[in-house]
Amino acid sequence: MQPKTAIIIGAGDRGARGYGPYALDHPNELKIVAVAEPNNYRRNKVCESHFISQENAYISWDSLLDEKKIADIAIICTMDQEHFEPTMKALELGYHVLLEKPMSSDPLECIEMERTAKQYDRQLRICHVLRYTEFWSKIKEIVDKGTIGDVASVQLNENVEIMHMSHSFVRGNWKNKETSSPMILQKSCHDMDIISYIVDKKCERVSSYGSLMHFKEENAPKGAPERCLDGCPAELKCPFHAGRYYLGEGRSWARKFTEDDSNEGIIKALHQTDYGKCVYQSNNNVVDHQVVNMEFENGATATFSMSGFTREQTRIVQIMGTKGEIRGNMAENSISIFDFLTRHETVINFANPVGGHGGGDMEIVRSFLLDIDNEQYESKSSASSSLSSHLMAFAAEESRLTRGQSINLDEYRRSYMKESIK
Repeated sequence: MQPKTAIIIGAGDRGARGYGPYALDHPNELKIVAVAEPNNYRRNKVCESHFISQENAYISWDSLLDEKKIADIAIICTMDQEHFEPTMKALELGYHVLLEKPMSSDPLECIEMERTAKQYDRQLRICHVLRYTEFWSKIKEIVDKGTIGDVASVQLNENVEIMHMSHSFVRGNWKNKETSSPMILQKSCHDMDIISYIVDKKCERVSSYGSLMHFKEENAPKGAPERCLDGCPAELKCPFHAGRYYLGEGRSWARKFTEDDSNEGIIKALHQTDYGKCVYQSNNNVVDHQVVNMEFENGATATFSMSGFTREQTRIVQIMGTKGEIRGNMAENSISIFDFLTRHETVINFANPVGGHGGGDMEIVRSFLLDIDNEQYESKSSASSSLSSHLMAFAAEESRLTRGQSINLDEYRRSYMKESIK
């Protein structure tokens, strides 16, 4: 059987290093044949890795998609607000689409993408990669078997980790919801999705609280300049000092904003890019902490908490059932199952995953290819299944902005469905 062919649109971390490596490890299953990426360095790296000729290397997605369909699959990993147009064009041309989350920062666009995928009978797979990890797959299997009885409540904590917060959501690409997405959608739609997946019941209501509490100008050290390297008096007291961090333990993060990761190259980039700015003066407006409460149709409840103020980057879950309980920590890659009757605890330690997101990045591509072969378009992270959890995230943000007002999801969804028909 010939390998499936794919184009990559957006060759940042997710496209080039998240999903693209599957083709390198499994050349008999997938071959990357073209790339669209405005950054010369990233575009050339993809061409070099996948032996793509320069005639199939494009600066913009519309140039690539102006051509006739040249592959089976489009892997779309552009920035959040640039998902809709290339996805719609790719579906119309007949591509199956693997789309980085979130689907879009606009609920109406999410609805329209799902509708268009059905219209053209194409698979639109959203990269909710947690569903494809061994960690969450095993939890789902245990819940579905009834091992812990009926799920009564779920608590999920997303520990963003303090320096990841400062890099990506204060200084970085996702710091401003007007140019990317709200935090609950960009970072935590994974969590809305995995809660929905595990509970497997319709979510009826959500409410949410959260704010940008710390990373704002009034909390800047006295006399702090706009850029850390311009003589900040708090250099030795501030954990976020850009020079000390990116030239030290954060050097791997520096490689995301400069091709030259020598000390000189990093220093130059800190003088020229937003990554050198004071975290309290960075034009950021996404929340640094948020909680979401959910109620499902069978009476089950869930609480989600996202915080940027944690020592480690992980997700910690507790699933409380009528017959037992599951606890898990993704960073430790282990779960425990406790039986209320026998008082016995079973601990499962998973092998070290291959690839990003606990192995989910590689597994979602493998599953995507299999489903295309089997013409199975309603997958476990198809646009249809992902749309519901996206609407949960949108509703949670609306609740947060209205000081925790409870949002009825049926009414919320109907309001957008009516709007999409106009």
